[in-house]
Amino acid sequence: MKAFLITGASFLLSGMVLFNAYYQKKQFYPSVVYITKSNPSMAVLYLQAFVFIVLLGKVMRKIFFGQLRAAETEHLIEKSWYAVTETCLAFTVFRDDFSPRFVAMFTFLLFLKCFHWLAEDRVDYMERSPVISLIFHSRVLSLLSSLAVVDLYFINHAYYSTLLRGASVQLVFGFEYAILLTVVFMTLFKYILHSIDLQSINPWESKAVYLLYTELFMGLIRVILYIFFMFIMIKVHTFPLFAVRPMYLAMRSFKKALHDVIMSRRAIRNMNTLYPDATAEDLASSDNVCIICREEMDTNCKKLPCNHIFHTSCLRTWFQRQQTCPTCRMDVLRLPRPAPTPPAPPAQPQQPPPFPQAFQQFQYGWLPQHQQAPAAAPPSGSTSSASTTTTPSTTTPLSSPGTMGAPPPFIPPMMPPNSFMPFVYPQPPSSMSGLSREDLLNMEGEERQNIEARIHWLRDIQSLLDGAMLLINQYNTVASQMR
Repeated sequence: MKAFLITGASFLLSGMVLFNAYYQKKQFYPSVVYITKSNPSMAVLYLQAFVFIVLLGKVMRKIFFGQLRAAETEHLIEKSWYAVTETCLAFTVFRDDFSPRFVAMFTFLLFLKCFHWLAEDRVDYMERSPVISLIFHSRVLSLLSSLAVVDLYFINHAYYSTLLRGASVQLVFGFEYAILLTVVFMTLFKYILHSIDLQSINPWESKAVYLLYTELFMGLIRVILYIFFMFIMIKVHTFPLFAVRPMYLAMRSFKKALHDVIMSRRAIRNMNTLYPDATAEDLASSDNVCIICREEMDTNCKKLPCNHIFHTSCLRTWFQRQQTCPTCRMDVLRLPRPAPTPPAPPAQPQQPPPFPQAFQQFQYGWLPQHQQAPAAAPPSGSTSSASTTTTPSTTTPLSSPGTMGAPPPFIPPMMPPNSFMPFVYPQPPSSMSGLSREDLLNMEGEERQNIEARIHWLRDIQSLLDGAMLLINQYNTVASQMR
């Protein structure tokens, strides 16, 4: 309703302007001169021209597209804002050539850009649409043919205008229409590939390859055109600020296409050389439905390093665009690492050699020996309590101070050799999964020897503690006698 009111108001204002000019001048030519000299009249006519462009666009949209989808409308609005901004920047660069004709040419260029974008989105929709009617084919072909003819006409016009009049704003229009012509060719090639794919029952495996190389080729042409245009504009006019953003997008698109080609070839080479074919046991032990095509797998299947299985043809098509596993998103270009080997068990330290028998005799010589022979019988006059014999047991009672004679001579304890050297116990291996039965038996024997050695050391420590307690008791006895 709002659009209808704006259209009606513009027609009413335009009629009033024309009637006023003719009413005052009474002739056609003076009326035209009067309108062109009047700024309000020109503003009304500019508004009317804009309304005519919008109405023409609605009619052409109805003829070539029918009803636009929400995604197409969104893309059109998004790209139009950038195009309007670039057009305003172009006005600042060519302010000396600013005129109604210049504004009309840029407006018509923006008008054609919108239909190029819509045609590109509509052809991309073919791949997602299950049914393509005959009307769809006729609309797409007629639209692409019309756009190609218009682009070629304006390129030819810009070329001859530059030859006759020298470098002017026609360089910009010729370059813009050349870029739009590459868009038409790319869209037409996509349409042909999609049409061939729709004719076959099974998916066309080579379509992704053709699309990839076509995008690479068209991206290269656009980059060359932008570089050539920047060079000419800087040489004959000034730096074209309005062309910086589209040039950057063209270079980024070409870089992405080149990267996709290199990575896809590498991924397909890895698939053919590194990844094994899936066996019947692999298919039986997992879900045998390929998640790419949603069909059961029986033959010609590949197993990725992540153990996911897919059709070989589906993987080849998938790797044209993405180099990851379709299920877990694992990077297929990463080389598989070898399986880690279990670490070797650490070397067991050698047990210290046993003390010689002769040294063991004097190791604890200050302690009474087991089963010591009794001393010779004392003379009759001597008291029986002159001395007493001690036993190695820690519970042997000591003689009372009253009946004890001279204290026994103090013999400093002889410390065993290596008693203060740190003893490092062997550490068990961190992983026992790689040990054989023989290794486990050997380890069991070594652990037994280690336990026996620990018990031996504990007994020696106990003996040292008993001897220390015995000496303390003797010191206490001597100290009490000296008081």
